[in-house]
Amino acid sequence: MIVVVGIGADGMAGLSAKSRRELQTATVIYGAERQLALLDDTLAAKRIEWPSPMLPALQALPVDGPDIHIVASGDPLMHGIGGTLIRIYGTENVRVVPHVSSVTLACARMGWNVHDTEVISLVTAPPSTAVRRGGQAIVLSQSSATPRALTELLTAHGRGDSEISVLEQLGGPAERRRDGVARNWVNSNVDDLNVIAIRYLPDERVTPLPDEAFAHDGQITKHGIRAVTLAALQPRPGERLWDVGAGAGSIAVEWCRSWPTCTAVAFEQDEKRCANIEFNAVAFGVTIDVRGQAPGEFDGAPTPDAIFIGGGLTHPGLLDACLDRLPPGGRLVANVVTTESEAELLRAHSTIGGELRRFQLYQGEPLGDFTGWRPQYPVTQWAVTK
Repeated sequence: MIVVVGIGADGMAGLSAKSRRELQTATVIYGAERQLALLDDTLAAKRIEWPSPMLPALQALPVDGPDIHIVASGDPLMHGIGGTLIRIYGTENVRVVPHVSSVTLACARMGWNVHDTEVISLVTAPPSTAVRRGGQAIVLSQSSATPRALTELLTAHGRGDSEISVLEQLGGPAERRRDGVARNWVNSNVDDLNVIAIRYLPDERVTPLPDEAFAHDGQITKHGIRAVTLAALQPRPGERLWDVGAGAGSIAVEWCRSWPTCTAVAFEQDEKRCANIEFNAVAFGVTIDVRGQAPGEFDGAPTPDAIFIGGGLTHPGLLDACLDRLPPGGRLVANVVTTESEAELLRAHSTIGGELRRFQLYQGEPLGDFTGWRPQYPVTQWAVTK
């Protein structure tokens, strides 16, 4: 049995009687240098520090022998080692004795309900994944540099008014809190053990996003069409989208925003548009792998659950290549505006089936002293499940 015991910055003094008894019966205790340093001399067990990288050591634990004890920060199942061990060895071989998590402590210090607060880990993720358009979050930092990197990103993407609290050594004798706003954040002597509480301002949480929220050169799936396209794509938690002929990447961004665990790969041949996609991904805190022209860049890309074709449909072999890469049960949605591209969709629909739809949006505009309707290009959409 693997027993994972959570420990806080207050060390042994903060452990429950149950956690203390577990460690007192241990013959060997694994942990990071910082956690092992919190243990006192009342424990006779041998202590083994995790190597780097840690995953191979976790996979090689001698689980067939006596119980193995591991110390981990706070609640080991809150973005911690507990979930990794259960994934490797199964729930029947892992027992977790949690401590109060840093998230719970941070919410208590802020006076926030935990259930109203998003939890974002930057321990292994880039700071851009913690950029949001509103709401509040507890961000788990990678190091002392994380608060500065995140506040710079927030400021660069219009979130400079966001309220920041950096909470260091939570629960320990050296606990400290510093407050400010993102655009004015200058503190540099932050402890490596810190979490960041953020209220994202201004609060601009809307779905779908307005067109002006994106960096683009005009090649963008417009607001209304984006809404019906997302409805056809049907994003689900943990799924991956291929956005082919991505333009500004607006579909990929909206896909990733639909569920926190959704990801996307964008294929776009124009370098300036690729830069716009990368900018938009950072601006909305989502994960998009930006690649070059399709289908040439398909090799090596992770398998999609859904594919959206927003441009380049008349490129020889593109549609067939997309269908070939789509796994059984995957969804493909293609939008076209030209007659040549529409002919490709009609050919595919006649042989494969699926659903054909046509949308045309009209914009009310001044017409002298009155208002008239100006039509946008009609969009033909084909949606099919493989």
